[in-house]
Amino acid sequence: MKATLVNYKDGFLEDLANSDEAVAYLNAALEDGSQEVFLLALRDVAEAKGMSKLAQASSLNRENMYRMLSVHGNPQLSSLKTLLEAMGLKFTVETKAAMA
Repeated sequence: MKATLVNYKDGFLEDLANSDEAVAYLNAALEDGSQEVFLLALRDVAEAKGMSKLAQASSLNRENMYRMLSVHGNPQLSSLKTLLEAMGLKFTVETKAAMA
C-alpha cells in the first residue's frame, strides 16, 4: 500500500480561511506575548485569505504587507487595523480573568 503525502501547509491555510479558526489562532499567538509570533500568525491568516486580495481591499501595498508581517516587522497600529478589517476581523480589548 502506497502512502499519500499531504502538504500540511495547504490544509492549515484552508483551515485559517475560516474566520473562527483564524480568530482562535491569532488569539493563541497573542497569548504567547511575542510580537514576532503574532505577526507571523497574522501573516499565515493573510496568506489563507489571499495576500493580493487583501492588499487590494485594504489599499496596502502587497510587498509592504509581507514586510510588516515578517519577524522584523514593526507595523503601525493603523496598518494592522486596516488589514484586520479587510480580513473581516477587528481588535478588541477585554478584562483579564480574575486570578484564582
